[in-house]
Amino acid sequence: ANCIGGRVRFLDGTQGVIYVEKLENPSSQPAIDQLYIDVGAASRASCPVKVGDIASFERPFIDLNGRLVSKAMDDRVSVAVMIETLRAIQSTPHELVFVFSTQEEVGLRGATTAGYGVDPDLALAVDVTMAGDTPKGIKMEVALGKGPAIKVRDGGMLADSRVVRWMSETAEKAAIPYQLEVLEGGTTDAKAIQLTRAGVLAGCLSIPTRYIHSPSEMVDLGDVQQAVRLLVE
Repeated sequence: ANCIGGRVRFLDGTQGVIYVEKLENPSSQPAIDQLYIDVGAASRASCPVKVGDIASFERPFIDLNGRLVSKAMDDRVSVAVMIETLRAIQSTPHELVFVFSTQEEVGLRGATTAGYGVDPDLALAVDVTMAGDTPKGIKMEVALGKGPAIKVRDGGMLADSRVVRWMSETAEKAAIPYQLEVLEGGTTDAKAIQLTRAGVLAGCLSIPTRYIHSPSEMVDLGDVQQAVRLLVE
């Protein structure tokens, strides 16, 4: 349902529209093999793409009064938070390693190898989390505009209680608003890092996000800025 009517762009620049043929049951959700991408080709011979070519959603960034909307906020917003944190850190007595991993959505693969290679004493994943702040949405005590979320648990891991306490006390000391996150489904790179080698103290800093895994994911600018502050602290 998130795809129908959406637009995509292939790596060679070809654009297209996602649509679906008439369904036998109009009230049902179409399967992925019932969707097609119309690239404006008049025939198979003139089609500029082939089976297996990669496309991504084509959707402009918009700012709705400080609510930022874009495709792939999950997980570009976390990359932005980490880059701004790197810029803000002037000096540190610690050895800091920032990892921008790939393939989290398909098995935490980048974090699995990076966690083993870095072998950290302590690790924090930065990722998005869901928000339960729409009138009839999911039941979850995380909302946009109330600060970054400190993960307590999700569908794949329990954050180390010492890390949760350390992050919470740091936020309170610096007067940074924060929320505690319990996510019933899904997980983050923290799961893979927590289980690497003999085990790693691990937690997660989460950015509250509406409409996750759609072409129009939404975050609050204040939450993003406070996430940078908390990570720096």
